[in-house]
Amino acid sequence: MRTQKTRTQMKTRTQMRTRAQRRSRWASLVAAAAVMLGTGLVAAPPTHAADDPVEVVVDSDDVRADNVNGLTYKGLGVLSCNSTSNLLMDYKAEHPERYWQLIRVLFGGENPLVNHVKVEMGSDTNTSTGADPATMRTRDELADASRSPGFQLAADAKTVNPKLKVSILRWEMPQWVQLEWNKGTGTDEMYRWYKETILDVYEKYGYMIDYVNPDKNETRSPDISFVKWYKNAVVNDTDFASERYGVPAGEREAAAKAYHRIKIVASDENNTLNMGPAMLSDADLFGIVDAAGYHYTTEDRREGATDSSTYLPYTKLATGDNTYGQDKEVWYSEGTASFGYTDYRVNNTEGPNGASTGIGGVQSALDIANRLVKSYANSKRTHYIFQPAIGSFYEGAQYSHKELISARDPWSGYLHYDAAMYVMQQFTGFAKTGWENDTNTAGIWRTVPEASYSGVSGTENLDGSNGAPSYMTLADPEKKNFSTVVVNDSDQPKKYRIKAEDLRLGSDPTMEVWETRAADAGQRYDANFKQLVNEIRPDADGAYTYTVKPRSITTLTTLDKSADASTKQRLPKSGERAVLDSDESGKRGDTHDTYLYADDFAYDEEGKVKVGRTFQPYLASRGNQPRYMVDQTGAWEVGGDGVLYQYMDQSMKDTAAWNKNTPNTTVGDFRWENYKASVDVSFPDRDGALAALGVRQQKGMAISDAAYNLRMDPEGAWTFYEYGTARAQGKVAAAEGYRLAVEAKGAKVTAFVDGKAVATYDDPTPQTEGRVKLGSGFQRTGFDNLKVERVDGYTPYASAQLDNMDSAVTYEGTWSRKASLGDAMDWYRSTSTSTTAGASFTVPFRGTGVDIIGGNDGSAVLDVYVDGELVARNAKTAATDKRLAAYVLRGLPDGKHRARFVLKSGTLVLDALNTFSASHEEDGEVDTAPIRRALAEVAAPEQGAYTAASWDVFAHVVAAAKSAVAGQDGLDTLGVEQLASRLRTAYDQLARKEDAAQ
Repeated sequence: MRTQKTRTQMKTRTQMRTRAQRRSRWASLVAAAAVMLGTGLVAAPPTHAADDPVEVVVDSDDVRADNVNGLTYKGLGVLSCNSTSNLLMDYKAEHPERYWQLIRVLFGGENPLVNHVKVEMGSDTNTSTGADPATMRTRDELADASRSPGFQLAADAKTVNPKLKVSILRWEMPQWVQLEWNKGTGTDEMYRWYKETILDVYEKYGYMIDYVNPDKNETRSPDISFVKWYKNAVVNDTDFASERYGVPAGEREAAAKAYHRIKIVASDENNTLNMGPAMLSDADLFGIVDAAGYHYTTEDRREGATDSSTYLPYTKLATGDNTYGQDKEVWYSEGTASFGYTDYRVNNTEGPNGASTGIGGVQSALDIANRLVKSYANSKRTHYIFQPAIGSFYEGAQYSHKELISARDPWSGYLHYDAAMYVMQQFTGFAKTGWENDTNTAGIWRTVPEASYSGVSGTENLDGSNGAPSYMTLADPEKKNFSTVVVNDSDQPKKYRIKAEDLRLGSDPTMEVWETRAADAGQRYDANFKQLVNEIRPDADGAYTYTVKPRSITTLTTLDKSADASTKQRLPKSGERAVLDSDESGKRGDTHDTYLYADDFAYDEEGKVKVGRTFQPYLASRGNQPRYMVDQTGAWEVGGDGVLYQYMDQSMKDTAAWNKNTPNTTVGDFRWENYKASVDVSFPDRDGALAALGVRQQKGMAISDAAYNLRMDPEGAWTFYEYGTARAQGKVAAAEGYRLAVEAKGAKVTAFVDGKAVATYDDPTPQTEGRVKLGSGFQRTGFDNLKVERVDGYTPYASAQLDNMDSAVTYEGTWSRKASLGDAMDWYRSTSTSTTAGASFTVPFRGTGVDIIGGNDGSAVLDVYVDGELVARNAKTAATDKRLAAYVLRGLPDGKHRARFVLKSGTLVLDALNTFSASHEEDGEVDTAPIRRALAEVAAPEQGAYTAASWDVFAHVVAAAKSAVAGQDGLDTLGVEQLASRLRTAYDQLARKEDAAQ
């Protein structure tokens, strides 16, 4: 009889032998890769011809249950940073049912889509799309993690997924840390910032941070000495009793134990791959770093001999095929989500012969799927972190529309779940994802290198149109089930032959086939999203054969998911994207008063808000952050006196930033058009202080990106700007504070100080829509009693927006409809462009007018039809920047219409269409005198003298003008101006018969 010791020795020898065999196989694979691997591309397997099935072998010996770090499939993560999560706290407060539904969709269930929240520590500066608050603005300030929405997002996610991982890193740092760091003596300050933030998270939210990257985000030269120093400091820290930490005596031992377990991730490089080789050549570093991560490329490093530390270092880390014989986690630690909205971009013309690429093409949902596959196949990364997964900041900042979920209108509760969510579920829904436990019993599925491959082109933006194989296999460590995810982003079908060898599939080896692709003609948009499309059985050779459709992702799994309700669950509907139009409290919607929005920053109307598993007062729950505001730069918080302050002062102002601007924050709706914004400003720190109020901000991240802005200093000096150009300036008596106001109605903009108009500007090329901005200098500055109000006689906002790719917009003639590699300043990163005379598009809408939005050069000339009638011939368009109106059509009777725009000459770029509904009674009486004067000017020409075509247009416009004078619902001042202008133009374009005959 064998003793326990003998059995253990035999088991150990068997494991060592198995590992040696695997390493031998893996070494052979690496050697073969030396021949096949080029500059970012992988040659197709030599046994595979273009028309042959792709052969995939899932061998039991290749399912490495003993690899507990590198090959365990951790699934997906979300990065919260740079304002990307700012508006989520408003969703939670205003529409808690929608917010908590989002939490369940992203983080809940047996197969969570997301297993990790990564938080980039803020410094009140703009390092991408905006600013996240610093948890410690000064050396002596107590850490306040509640300012950062990322920590709260993680706390909420843990209510549905307690095993969720949380990590932190920095990009920049608060000034008090930076001053010492720049001297080369700031390690203690950096550690203090990290530690006190981590312990504040622990006390406020009840969880310990799992991973820390001590280094700077996207460094090119990893700070290896500090990584080592930091890990040593964490392990040996015994100080948890300081009052600054707020850890009760009874919790200190548990806090210390959890703190000492913090793992290290490094080094979040972008464009360099230095940490992997460093770990392989430095035993101390190898032992310290638990996860190696880098950004925005699918590739490993391939330099030197195959046995060198610079040849496939990350692959060697993940597989354990390295000097130390241990496997390490390797992350795609920051990558993109789907660009734009898939439900719009399916209408592109980027496929062969102008066909759509469906849910595929560069920067599409299938592109992201290929990134997951190729980053695993080529560099063995088993975790992909989206930057961001949730876009909860206002559009118009750089990198807009690069997310799985859009959450930008908290007042309406609108949430858009992109079809890329279904594509990602094709991975996470058919495997047990996450982190293996210490006893290797959690059952996390392993990735299978020998049964995974990608030959699509590219290293970041991937192009699968070459039809090369792209697949990834995940397997149960007990070898009872497996799933192979296949991405086919080409326009041709692709046959796969998958053979399972020595897996324990049981008595029923049936394989289910789940598929996501775009709708066929006549189907609803999501008809083919994550559908069970087939069940197949192995042939006599034990192989499953299936042909994967073009432009699709398909999961072939031995799991039985056919009756699983969660797998079949549809994503929530988006809801209505209503315009922000509230009462004077700013909280309740009210379209019948004079307010569009208001905020007194007291929030007396607010109740408690759920945070994790507790309820907290409104302001405390959000670190005193104001409602609906997205900070671009600066420290914006509500003080104890109910005033909004910008706190970033001269002692903090030199903090590094990617986008350096003076402090400013943005609030409101991009569809606001004609309104008056006003706010009280005060100057607790008067020396050099400045306060600013801007209107009609559509894009950009500085106060000068508000189209019209008024700036004021404590001594009464004011300057009125169009963007960054001063248009007027003056001075009023110095005071403790002022009430600033800017009124924008049509092309006329007026600035007020303490209720008195100080400047008026008539813009020959006006920006007509956008949000409100507040700004300051680097001094403590107060803002209170913000109001955004309607202007008599003017429609206050666009009631709806249609994207150029919306299926409701129809096209005739030649158009290039592009979504790939689109500009973030184009709505949803898409445009439709034509240079062909006779090309047209038609838009149905309800209301009184429609604007053509897009960056144009002014060359396009249009014929405009409304409900089949030609209402404007040879209409000129304006030269406009992106997001501005190149052509404006107003003054129509309120109701349903179909507008058709025919290109006569030039180039037209269509980005979006804004439509306008009837104005409200509260907007006041509209003066129709301009129409009456125009009618008098054109008098009554003789119809018989003019050609029928020109007369028909003139007669139609005359009838519309007379109808408006008689009384027309929804007519506003801009409609009056448009009708008068169209009438004069139609008169000038009357063509005499004798001239036409010549």
